[in-house]
Amino acid sequence: MKMPVFERYIAELIEKSTIEVPAWNIEKARGNAKGSSGWNYVDGCMILAMLEIYRATGEKKYYEFADAFIDFRVAEDGSISGYSVEEYNIDSVNAGKTLFALYEMNGKEKYRKAIDLIYSQVQTQPRTSEGNFWHKKIYPNQVWLDGLYMGQPFYMEYETKFNHRKNYDDIFGQFANVVKHMRDEKTGLYYHGYDASREVFWCDKETGLSRNFWLRAIGWYSMALLDTLSKCEPGEQYQAEYDNLKTVFVQLMDDMLKFQDESGMWYQLPALGGKEPNYLETSGSAIMAYSLLKGVRLGFLPESYREYGLKAFHGICDRYLKETDGSLNLGGICLVAGLGPADNTRRDGTFEYYMSEPVVENDAKGVAPLLLAYTELRRMEDE
Repeated sequence: MKMPVFERYIAELIEKSTIEVPAWNIEKARGNAKGSSGWNYVDGCMILAMLEIYRATGEKKYYEFADAFIDFRVAEDGSISGYSVEEYNIDSVNAGKTLFALYEMNGKEKYRKAIDLIYSQVQTQPRTSEGNFWHKKIYPNQVWLDGLYMGQPFYMEYETKFNHRKNYDDIFGQFANVVKHMRDEKTGLYYHGYDASREVFWCDKETGLSRNFWLRAIGWYSMALLDTLSKCEPGEQYQAEYDNLKTVFVQLMDDMLKFQDESGMWYQLPALGGKEPNYLETSGSAIMAYSLLKGVRLGFLPESYREYGLKAFHGICDRYLKETDGSLNLGGICLVAGLGPADNTRRDGTFEYYMSEPVVENDAKGVAPLLLAYTELRRMEDE
């Protein structure tokens, strides 16, 4: 797969999108209320990826679209269309990462006010008894791997830039709890969810854990580790905690490589690769490609690991980036997967559940991480 083909694909997606209706939010297009907010993590992932490709290439079309997209949603007083602190949805923090980048680029004061608004959610987000943020208000006492990516890099960047690192201990502590409670010693993989109260229907009543290792959740967690580390300025005071978190990231990469398929990709449930109808999934594989390539660039991983990231990127494109009727489409993307809530017993964390969720094309949960991986390829060209 020639890299210009991927550039063409991203250009086509932008051309099909408007500021109000992006082409990459399939949940929104299908009328899913949870995906229809004007401020959501899916759009946040895509806009953040656009800002990264702008940084990597200097091509202004990416910045201009990203800025217009966020500007449309943020009022002059810093309020955000479709966002509510009181929902206490950690996913909603994710799009706040774009505000740091844009404020640094153009200094719009309303972005700084919006950053403070989202930080007020971080300050008051309900917590488990161990001190971790609830995933959402509707998921009491629950920690999902996804939520570490949605919230912790934003939290770390705020503490580093605006709060004199006052809450670094809290951030490192939340990651330590995840390692303690959610990592499987046998495989090195992490379970999708954990209920500190041991009450919800999908959890093991002794451990509080969900039943399976879900690829995209592990991927989000790997990005959480990587991006939180990259926003941290440890100094002498936090060097030990920083080094420990880096070790956690490296160990996760080593453990995930044991499950990499010969195609370069990973299965939807990576530990059950030979079980039908498990399938090679795009979004989680793209996140792993990005994590490996960026991990090498930052010096966290040996240079030899670059080949694994490249194999993943090209494996995804070879298998799932196809041209139909003159347009490129990226397939193999699990639309959504979750656990509960209590009134949705279908989302029970079983193998059958993860296989039942729709597989779609062109959703940002797959496109954005693949674009992020592509930014790493472009940076390699410039080395």
